[in-house]
Amino acid sequence: MTETPARKPRPRRTFSAFGDVRKMPSEYEIVTHKQNWTLRTNRAAAFEQNPSSAPNLWFLTYRDNSPLQASDWDGYRDPDALTYRAYVGLQSEAEAKVQGALGAHADTGSDAALSPGSVALLARLLTPSRYLCHGFQQVEAYIGYMAPSSYITNAAAFSSADFLRRVTTIAYRTRELQISHPDSGMGSAERSLWEGDAGWQPARKAAEYALVSYDWGEAFTALNLVLGPTLDNVLLTQLGQVSRANGDDLTWLLTSFLAADAQRRGRWSRALAEFAVAQRPENRVVLGKWVARWSARADDAAHGLGQFLESLPEQGRSADEVVAQARAAREDFLGALLDPASASAAGAG
Repeated sequence: MTETPARKPRPRRTFSAFGDVRKMPSEYEIVTHKQNWTLRTNRAAAFEQNPSSAPNLWFLTYRDNSPLQASDWDGYRDPDALTYRAYVGLQSEAEAKVQGALGAHADTGSDAALSPGSVALLARLLTPSRYLCHGFQQVEAYIGYMAPSSYITNAAAFSSADFLRRVTTIAYRTRELQISHPDSGMGSAERSLWEGDAGWQPARKAAEYALVSYDWGEAFTALNLVLGPTLDNVLLTQLGQVSRANGDDLTWLLTSFLAADAQRRGRWSRALAEFAVAQRPENRVVLGKWVARWSARADDAAHGLGQFLESLPEQGRSADEVVAQARAAREDFLGALLDPASASAAGAG
């Protein structure tokens, strides 16, 4: 009787960085996993310099020692599993829709037919919003830079690009509207409105506080869990609805297209928050404190912007209604995330 010779151990493949895996990682995982050099294994500090240097202390304080902790941040996955290649293809199609809508309405001369109230609303609310979106773009980029996993970094990077796309779309519309309505102030008055108009100041305050929220977890909570869901409802959903009610179909279309980016940001952000709580239940309290702090600022900002929707268009809606809808959108987005009793009931169901 001959014995079967023992099998030689198979050589490890290039994806052995994932550990003793039983299946080949996806393309998304291969191009995303452990791509952040400042998170290398057995590092003494984020950067190869004195551990007490300013950059190393910054990362130690605002990332490594953040109150938002997890045993393995690399276990998180973006629900959309976006890679750079997939993102470029996705947004190429999205931009084709935007350009198609812009071209079709330009051919019909729809800007010249806008009502005075619609022009005033666009001049006071839509075109100055590029300042807010640019601020949010910077916060999102900071979240990605400071994130404790390349899976989070990449998701935030794509969302930062989404905000840039939104800024450029608004800028394009600003120039179109400036040409068709040269006396409206569009293209010239936005900065003064952003810096001085009472309706914009709560939103500007919220954006500037978010820009100096150095802890990566709080910055993520402030923008992606609170300010984004609240103000996107005002500046995309409700602005679109009011614009359509006043005969401005182009603004409704553009805000609908841009809302797809916000929804994608919401999916990965909610998944990350759920992952953090699953990894460490104490994170529910950490997130809850930050959400409470930033919700008050978000509601103030929604009320300020709601005044434009109330007073400017021929068919508007009250600022109180704007705030109520925006708050409801945020609470629906957060769901049972911060309520252990609701989460337990949902799990039992």
